[in-house]
Order: sequence, then C-alpha cells, then structure tokens
Amino acid sequence: MDGSFKRVPKTGVIYVMSKAQAHGFYYGNADWANLGQGAPETGEMLESESPVRLKHISLDQISAEYSPVAGDVELRKAVAELYNQRYRCDKKSQYTHENVAISSGGRPALCRIAATFNNINLGHFLPDYTAYEELLNVFGGFVSMPISYRIAQGFKPDIAEMERAMISMGLGAMLLSNPCNPTGQIIIGDELKQLVDSAKKIGCALIFDEFYSHYLYGQNQKTLSAASFIKDIEKDNILIVDGLTKNWRYPGLRISWTLGPKEVIEGIASAGSFLDGGAVHAIQKAVIPLLSLTHADQEAESIQREFIKKRDYMVSRLKEMGFGLTRIPEGGFYCFVSLENLPEAVADGMKFFKALLQYKVICVPGEFFDVNPGQRRKMINTRLKKYVRLSFGPGFDEIKLGLDRIKQMLEELA
Repeated sequence: MDGSFKRVPKTGVIYVMSKAQAHGFYYGNADWANLGQGAPETGEMLESESPVRLKHISLDQISAEYSPVAGDVELRKAVAELYNQRYRCDKKSQYTHENVAISSGGRPALCRIAATFNNINLGHFLPDYTAYEELLNVFGGFVSMPISYRIAQGFKPDIAEMERAMISMGLGAMLLSNPCNPTGQIIIGDELKQLVDSAKKIGCALIFDEFYSHYLYGQNQKTLSAASFIKDIEKDNILIVDGLTKNWRYPGLRISWTLGPKEVIEGIASAGSFLDGGAVHAIQKAVIPLLSLTHADQEAESIQREFIKKRDYMVSRLKEMGFGLTRIPEGGFYCFVSLENLPEAVADGMKFFKALLQYKVICVPGEFFDVNPGQRRKMINTRLKKYVRLSFGPGFDEIKLGLDRIKQMLEELA
C-alpha cells in the first residue's frame, strides 16, 4: 500500500474472526464454538411461546425504489408508536415519525450521529463497544474523552462520577451502551432518571446505545430505555439508538433506528445522504409488523426466558474453572471475566485467545474494549489486558462445547 491510503485497523470482533478463519473456522462449522460471537442465536426459541419469525422478504415496484434516506415513513411511524406505548403513555410529549431516522445497522446510525457533532468534548467509557474506537476517530469535529468504569465495582456505572465527568471535562455529549457491551452492567430505574435529569441540567447531550435493552435479568421488566425519563422530546438532547440486530435477533437484516429531537434527526438524515444513502427499502417494509407492541414484548419475554438460563450456566461454569467475575451480568449476553487466577500462560487476554484457537474456541481479548480513538493515550491502559469477553449469544450446545474445551485447556496447563 502506497502513501495514498492509510491502514485501517480491524475492530476487535473482526480481528478475532479473521484469526479464527486462518485456523480453519467458518460460519456453520459445527466443530467450532464461537464464544466471541457478537450476535444472538437467530432461530426459534421455544417455538410455541416465541413470536413467529420473519422468513420471507418480498419485492414490489415501490420497495424496488430508493427509500427516503431518513427511512420509510411507515416504519418510522411504527418505531415512534412502539416507544410511545412502551415508555411515554403518561407523557404529553410524544414521538412522531419526524423524531425517527432509520439506518442500515447500528454502526451507520452512530456514524451519522458522529457526523452531526459540533466542536465538543465527547465522553465515552472504558470498557465499551469496540467499534466506538474507529468511529470516534474518523470524524474530526470533536474530542473524545475517556471515562473509566471501576474494576472494584465490577465495572458498574456510578452516576455521581458520570455527573462529575460532565462538569470537570466540559462534556458537550456522552456516549454509552446500556446495557453495556462487554460487561452486561446496566443503568436502570431511578439511576437512569438521575442521569437523564443531570445531563439536561448540566447541558450535556446523551447518546444511548440500547441494542441490548431486551436482555435484562432479574429486573422484573421487559425492556429499558432512557425514553422513559425524557420530559420534552424536542428540548432534551437525548438520542436513542436501537435496532433489530440484537433485541429482535435479526443481525442479518441490518435495520436500526435513532430517536431524538426533530432538528437533530433532520441533521442525521442529511448525514446519511452522503454517508450511506439509507437502508434497503424492501427490508424496511418487511419488518414493520415486528415493531408492534405485542410482537416486540413477546420477543423480549422469550429472550429473557431463554438467555437467563444460558447466562446462569456460563457464570457457574466459569466460576468453577477459576475465572474472576466481580458482578454477574445484569443484561446483554456476555461475561467479561478476569484471567488473573488462571495459569500464567493464559493469564493475558491475547494469550488466552490465541491458546484457545488451538481448541477451536473463539473469544475476544479484553484490551479491544479499551477504546482509544486515534491511539491518543500513549500510556496504554493495561487493566483490561487480563480480561476476555465470552458470549452466551450462541445456542446452548455451542456454549457447552466451548466451556468444555476451555476446561480441557486449563486442565492440560495445570
């Protein structure tokens, strides 16, 4: 490659999958256990109780045309109505289709948002979603400011610390995944309300990545969203990003949405006109029924019923094998575990990942979640190097296979 092009690094999951493929992995290979998987299982789960899965997408004269860049109007209306029914029944301020932009997946949605930022300090968290690193580096109109979750608290968000960061760092906006990828920790109820209220008072916009908001365990509610605590949709600078990828278990459809003030959504749609051109029209038309309240709630209920079993199984097995887990994941479908008590040969995330490939199991080293846009932090934070993310997104048999092989590796190293 000559000087005309720069090297673009792989995000964490893409890196580990490329290494796994070099060792013989391919999708559908039953001899491998992909515990690095960043997507949920997509098949039927307790078919008699789960909502009917979408299996066919049709194409007609209308859906063969370009979609509006902001998204199909009927889909935007369906998203707005779902959020009003779930979170805003008692509120005067209601979402309309003008408060919704449709994108072709979560990363395009976040790129559109990043393209609309003014010259601000943008707070982000450690650890958090690996793709944030390049996303926050591509656009030069803002400065990213890292904020660390504390290991001693099991990476549990501390609202008081978040409030102090808004003030001390002069943050114009704050980006966070809730539930958090990779830790599974959540901000919910009164704490979420406090964060939203504080941000409004301080003047800090909030961007909530809520892609795992159906994956809640022991919370006695179907889903969570900051939308519950927004007083005025047009005046409160709160953006919410979600989609079908995780919460509806359709990662291949690449449909996401952003909710926010109309003026901001207009800017996001304008950014989409030069960034991505919009989501596939036929897919947008096909997924509208999935956004009905009945269907969405059934999907959330089936996810929680099945995934809590997989979470509890993985947590129990990992603890038996000596992995460190200060706090059990409250949401999402990952265990972010410490390796410090394991044999020295695999007590480092990258070493553990490479050793595990020999056993045909995939994981994601913790250092990839140490989001460092532009590599501006020269003293690289080493605290996440002794962690890995293990996914309970796959089916139960694949999870069991992966954990059995991890146990075999550790026994052979003992």
